[in-house]
This record gives sequence, C-alpha cells and structure tokens, in this order.
Amino acid sequence: PEPPPQDQDEEMLVPQQEVEVFEGPQPMEESMPAVDNESLPDASTSRFTWKIESISKHSGRKTHSDIFVVGGYSWRVLVFPTGNNVNHLSMYLDVADAKSLPIGWSRSAQFSLAVINQLDSKHSVRKEVTHTFNSRESDWGFTSFMPLIDLYDPSKGYIVNDQCIIEAEVAVRKIVDYWNYDSKKETGYVGLKNQGATCYMNSLLQTLYHIPYFRKAVYHMPTVDTPSGSIPLALQSLFYRLQHGDNSISTKELTKSFGWDSYESFMQHDVQELNRVLCEKLEDKMKGTIVEGTIQKLFEGHHMNYIECIGVDYKSTRKESFYDLALDVKGCSDVYASFDKYVAVEMLDGDNKYQSEKYGLQDAKKGMLFIDFPPVLQLQLKRFEYDHARDIMVKINDRYEFPLQLDLDRDDGKYLSPEADRSVRNLYTLHSVLVHSGGVSGGHYYAFIRPTLSNQWYKFDDERVTKEDLKRALEEQYGGEEELPHTNPGLNMNPLKFTKYSNAYMLVYIRESDKEKIVCDLEETDINEDLKV
Repeated sequence: PEPPPQDQDEEMLVPQQEVEVFEGPQPMEESMPAVDNESLPDASTSRFTWKIESISKHSGRKTHSDIFVVGGYSWRVLVFPTGNNVNHLSMYLDVADAKSLPIGWSRSAQFSLAVINQLDSKHSVRKEVTHTFNSRESDWGFTSFMPLIDLYDPSKGYIVNDQCIIEAEVAVRKIVDYWNYDSKKETGYVGLKNQGATCYMNSLLQTLYHIPYFRKAVYHMPTVDTPSGSIPLALQSLFYRLQHGDNSISTKELTKSFGWDSYESFMQHDVQELNRVLCEKLEDKMKGTIVEGTIQKLFEGHHMNYIECIGVDYKSTRKESFYDLALDVKGCSDVYASFDKYVAVEMLDGDNKYQSEKYGLQDAKKGMLFIDFPPVLQLQLKRFEYDHARDIMVKINDRYEFPLQLDLDRDDGKYLSPEADRSVRNLYTLHSVLVHSGGVSGGHYYAFIRPTLSNQWYKFDDERVTKEDLKRALEEQYGGEEELPHTNPGLNMNPLKFTKYSNAYMLVYIRESDKEKIVCDLEETDINEDLKV
C-alpha cells in the first residue's frame, strides 16, 4: 500500500503495520484519492479524549485506547509511546473491528490527532489528514508525530504526573455507491478513464472540450492517418467520442501522441504546463490552415511592463503576451485582491534606484498594467509554493474566494493601461473550476463545469459525471476551514474545525460580450467523416 500525500509538516503518513518495510515517501498521485470535504453534506463528527495513565510503563510496546463510535463505525487510537522504530511518538487512527468486517469494506474519514499540552493548551501538537480506510489500510496516521525528546521533557508540559492526554477529532463522511451509475443517462455527458496518474489531464481536457469554439476548431484541423502519431487526430477522435459515446473514454491514443508512454511521463507534468504545451502544439499545427490563430483568438491577452522615472521625463515599456495568469493565493482574500497585487506599483529608490541609459540612477516606479484581456480568461491559482524556512513545497489551503461574474473594468479600469481599448467591456462569467483535493505530493483532480453557462453545473471526476449546484461549484471550493457540529451528544460541544483540502486551483472565465461566439453550436458537418467510422 502507498501512502496518501504528505501533509505540510513533512510527516510520513503510513499504516503502522508497514513502517518496518517503508523507507520513505513514495506518493503515487492517485494511489488513494483524497476524499474531498464536499463528498456529501452530511457528516458524523466527534471528539474523543484519552488519558494515558502511567505512560512510562508502556515503554517499548504499542497501546490502544478504548473504542469510540463515529458515523456508526468503531474506532480507536493506536499509540507507540516510544516510537514505531523511530525516535518520535507514533500515533494512528485504527478501525477497531477491521477483522470482522465484510470483504471489500471501506470508509472515509478526516481526522486530527493531538497531544495536549497540560501547561499551555496553545502549545498542543495537532496533525490532521484525510484517508479512505479499507482492509489493506485499516489504520492510518503519523509515524513521526512528535520528537520523543520533546514529549518526555518534564518542562514542556506534554506529560504531567506520568499522564499523557491524547485527543482525536473524527469526521466520517458517507460514500455514495456509484457502482451502477450511468453518467450519460443521468447528465448527458461521459467521463474520461484514468490511466493511473492522469486525472489532472482529464479535468483540463473536459474544460477545453466544453469550450465549443475550441472544439469546432480542433474538428477543422487537417490530420494524418494514425491518432498515436498525430495530436490533432487524437484530440479530434477523443472529442468525437466524448460527444457521441455512451461510456467513459480512454485517453491512451492522446497520451501516445504526446510521446508519453510510461507512468513516469505522466508524473512529470502539471496542469498549467500541460495546458501550455498542448496549446503551443495545436497553435503550431493550425498554422497555414483555415483555423490558424484560433488559440491566440481564444486565450491570448497582453500586458505592459513599465518603469517610469519620477524626477526626469523618462519611461520604459515592454509589451508581453499571456495565455494564462498565475494569481497569488497566499495573502489574498479573493481574485480581485490578486489582481490588485498583480498591478501594484513597486518603488525603485534608495539602494534600489533605476539605472536609466540617459539619466543614470533615478527614483522610479515599476509596475504592470493590462492592454487587453482574452475572450477566454484562464487563471492559475498559486496553491503550491516553496517554503524557504522549511525547504519544502507546501500547499496553500487558505480561503480564497472567486466570483460568478468577474468585472476587470472595476474602479474606473484600474487594471488597464492607458492604451487599452476602453470600448471593450471586460465583464466575465465563470465557466469552469478545476479542483485539487489532497496535499502537496499528490491527490486528486476534477472539474466543475457549466458547458452552456446555464445555472446547471456538472462535476467531471474521471469516469463519472454528476449534476451539481452553484454552492458546490463555488463556495465549497474556496478552501479554508469548515466547522462541523458534534453529532454525538453529551461530549465537549465546541465545533470541530477541519481544513478543506479540496479547493480551486484553476478558473476559466468567458467574456460576456463574446459568449455567443465562444459557446457556439456545432453541426455534424463540422466533424470529419473519417471520425464517424
């Protein structure tokens, strides 16, 4: 069994039985998809407190708590007071009755485990994770929860009078049985099969497919005979089967046309990179054809970088194009705050003066403004960043809001450069929300899309397509924390807080004034007859 994504504390999340043979994090992107917080609105929650008396007597062996029930299931906490072959306290959540459960059982839980600091509760150590438990992985948690040297230091307050207090907060969410679910029958759409690490590609392909102008252009590209040797033909074939198929579609011909023929090649890419590579290849293949320039027409915008001297009459400008914009999430409450940061003016003064060719060192203003935005605006949200202090990549799960309608002309066009065409109304409507569920080293990807910009949203999750409402597609993908009330009466009734590990990482907006052109009708005559065979 493989572990789920590491959490942001570098903890190795492993089943305790595996620790002796497990040598380090080897996360497969989708060995066990993270359960998204939004899987179902109803969750059963509880907080369990375990006071381990005479903990010094438990040295060298594992011990487990009494059984407690959450969501109709029996759980217990499993602890190695002197470490599970490591110099850290090891602690896991365990399915208490795993051996008596029927074959094929599984249950999903989001849980936190904590060692309470008895001198100052603010210094308690708490770690949180989501896991789908099954017969192979019936316990899950943290082999290196906290250093033993800290746990047993009398001055630290984690053990007082030989007593250690452990706290578990557990939220159990029901799993919907989709065994006999028919996406085509229920929604009119079909999904894409997952090749093992391609859900990030599937969510992007569904998003592009559901931009009809893009799909029509792909259908009109000239092609060679074999799909595996031709990206245009492979993409045409895939789009045709998405449009007319009854069951989920394989992407193998398409990935072969990319030159991806191994699991490793899938793992070397992310959504932003794949989007850029795919668009660049299509742009190149469209040259000299009737659909030349389609990629630029849909996705290309321009901004102007400038440096303007304050004391002398000098200004340097440079125009650049973009197909997508990477927006900061950290320190920004919403998309507008990110755009504010994008165009923020930087002062070049003091030791950081600007060296101009004509006037030498000068105080100056440096910034960026937009010349024009594209009809289809792709926003990459920077959910992943490098933490210099800890020398690791981390995922930013902070709450970050995005609107159904995005007005980039707001505040008298403060994002626009002087040369921008003010007759163009930059009012956008949300078309799709691509979501990442999990941690920095892996997880699961899916997309919420409203193909015709109606009020009906759909969730495209690999093979499965389901109808969803606006709240599920928007608010529940903001990230941040959620509070869940206790479902077990008679206990500490403070609400339980859980991090929302499922959150938006890419947004696609369509400009209102262009939506009739972008969300166009497709005719059978748009489709090459050879695809219909």
